Amino acid sequence: MSQELLATFTEVLTEEFGVPADDISPEATFEALGLDSLDVVELTLVLEEKTGVKLEDEELEDVRTVQNAIDKVAEKQA
Repeated sequence: MSQELLATFTEVLTEEFGVPADDISPEATFEALGLDSLDVVELTLVLEEKTGVKLEDEELEDVRTVQNAIDKVAEKQA
């Protein structure tokens, strides 16, 4: 599941935000990928469409890396 989510994140980050696929890894921070807090909110909206999982703003407060976000989505899918 986590590989599938990583693939979804990679697709969204490359297509919607122009992040080079080579830069995207579970350990990558959104800041290192060039995303600011508004971008992260937009990212969650796109991911909600793709995964059906809605993340609330307060759930995003401690999300700093791609893996953190994958974990949050996976947790809500379970």
